[in-house]
Amino acid sequence: MQVEQKEVVISTPDGKMPAFLSTPIEDRRKPGILLLMEAFGLTQHIKDVAARIANEGYEVVAPDLYYRELPNNKFAYDEVELAKAMMSRLDFRKTMEEDIKAALDYIKSRSLVEPDRIGVTGFCFGGSMAFYAATRFSSEIALAAPFYSVVLDEWLEAVRNITIPIYLFFGGADPFIPGERIKQIDSRFQELNKNYRLKVYPDADHGFFCQERSSYNQLAAEDSWQELRQFLAKHLHPTLDY
Repeated sequence: MQVEQKEVVISTPDGKMPAFLSTPIEDRRKPGILLLMEAFGLTQHIKDVAARIANEGYEVVAPDLYYRELPNNKFAYDEVELAKAMMSRLDFRKTMEEDIKAALDYIKSRSLVEPDRIGVTGFCFGGSMAFYAATRFSSEIALAAPFYSVVLDEWLEAVRNITIPIYLFFGGADPFIPGERIKQIDSRFQELNKNYRLKVYPDADHGFFCQERSSYNQLAAEDSWQELRQFLAKHLHPTLDY
């Protein structure tokens, strides 16, 4: 499948937010995916993931959530402290409420996107934002697929607001998300009888999906990619057969 990739700009209450758009070159309506970046910024890795998802038949938008600190707002994977410092300077309420809403409005406005078939996925920081989006914007999206998402207590409480299918991916060796926390998340979804799946890769660390990180785990990355493809297809592209 031919995929077009380009930079676009999304209007937000705080100004212009750059984003990376990846879309199949075909003249028909398609589902949309909001792809939320890691703590390291809108890196080439996230753009590559956007292209991979687009190649499956989705229009993908990956916004630069650090746009308020352009131009020096992207970090190498060994610059963890710089990335954490950038993330800590975010006004999370604005980022979560205003920026995600602006990005959703943008992708829904695209002429060949089916506005009722929008999924949200993300990794690391973006996984947390995808989890939040499920609690806050279930009426506007069709699914969420957070990867190694740190889940705040208030979001765990807000799981009751999730009305969409959600697939959560975790690494069993992730130092940022202890096994006990994963059990709490699992129990919360289970007790509320939510439509969810949760998969833990026992030997995988935080960032296991990214081949540019030292924590890359090939088996976990390949399996979770297939699981993600099938999850998206089932709920957004039901005519596809994986």
